Amino acid sequence: MPSLSSDPQATGLAPRLVAWRVLEAVADGAYADLALERELKRQPLPPRDRALATELAYGAIRQRRCLDLWLDRYGKVPAAKQPPRLRWLLHIGLQQLLHADRVPTSAAVSTAVELAKRQRLANLAPVVNGLLRAVARAIAAGESLPMPMEPRQRLAVEHSLPDWLVNELWERIGPERTADLAAASNRIPSLDLRINPLRTTVEAQLQAFADAGVAAAAIEGLPQGISLSGRPGALTQLSGFGDGHWCVQDRSAQRIVPLLALTPGLRVLDACAAPGGKSTHIAELMCDQGEVVALDVTPSRLRQVQANVQRLGLNCIKTEAADATDLEHLEPGCFDRVLLDVPCSGLGTLARHVDARWSLRPDVIEELTHLQAQLLDQGARLTAPGGRLVYATCTVHPAENRSLVEAFLADEPSWQLQESMLELWPSPDQPGDGFFAAVLTPPG
Repeated sequence: MPSLSSDPQATGLAPRLVAWRVLEAVADGAYADLALERELKRQPLPPRDRALATELAYGAIRQRRCLDLWLDRYGKVPAAKQPPRLRWLLHIGLQQLLHADRVPTSAAVSTAVELAKRQRLANLAPVVNGLLRAVARAIAAGESLPMPMEPRQRLAVEHSLPDWLVNELWERIGPERTADLAAASNRIPSLDLRINPLRTTVEAQLQAFADAGVAAAAIEGLPQGISLSGRPGALTQLSGFGDGHWCVQDRSAQRIVPLLALTPGLRVLDACAAPGGKSTHIAELMCDQGEVVALDVTPSRLRQVQANVQRLGLNCIKTEAADATDLEHLEPGCFDRVLLDVPCSGLGTLARHVDARWSLRPDVIEELTHLQAQLLDQGARLTAPGGRLVYATCTVHPAENRSLVEAFLADEPSWQLQESMLELWPSPDQPGDGFFAAVLTPPG
């Protein structure tokens, strides 16, 4: 199919088509960020259209439940029974009507109808037109979705989350923190960078961004942190990327590696390393002196680590494909430091991973805690006397965090908890992902 961006009659269609295809891919099981990256390669867009495609795709995925409720209310067929391609196209149109203030109502409707005609849904174009116009009239009249009276159900509908997830969090972390997490899950996440101090400084990189017209500011309390604002465009095209001056890393994640108390010359294990953000942070804080062993069970994901290592110009990182629950080939106590940034439910990153709320299952927590306990046991076996182990997750579920660490310490009374456990709770007012970390030290 020819590129829509080259069609003079297709003004505004290309970014909406990209967003539509992302929704279809996510419904088929793809990760949203990878699906968007793939579609933007397939359909190159100028920065403004690229930003619109991203906004519509991610926004519609976040708001899936609410958008379905609008379809249920104004459609002749319930959302769950709509032909999938039609359902996702209607979501793109509704997302613009409900949440994209800079898009005129007429453009939201007309582009959806035109896409239906051009993308093998011509016989359903009248349905698209009629439903979107009905919703537009309702919005203009001040109508909104009816909300459940029960507090948990209301919270789930207001913030477009599954009922089971809100119920689980309500029981585990309480109503107030659940409400904060729900609100935070729909904000646009901050775009944070970590400066590579072996190649530049925060001040020099801020000046380079300013010279290029990119709005950026240092992050208070993080010596390597910079946050970008506005729409900077493709990150790989920004000043300093190709020279390895920085990498993308959320401000909360930047607080984890310093807990290892690193010095040059140490031997460090990053047991769940991909895509490499923390491995490279370790190497930077050791001045690229010593050895960092970066493990991951998936060879293809290790290639991401290797690409980041090469771009940042680091030499002390060794990658290895291995299952971190089975490291019997390594001698006990052979690492001065061990980082366990374990696989988790990701409940602290719902704003960033927009599809996660729909892909999570109610039984996933129990499965993950079994894996996490195995990883913690292996990491403890490999930590040298006098060394330090950091257990970290990007979730807020106590079973994956505090409760798991407390159970480990009960089984291993000779180990000690150093400092207080770090718990960063998602909040609608504070940028940064939710994170947990505990610093543990072995006997001796």
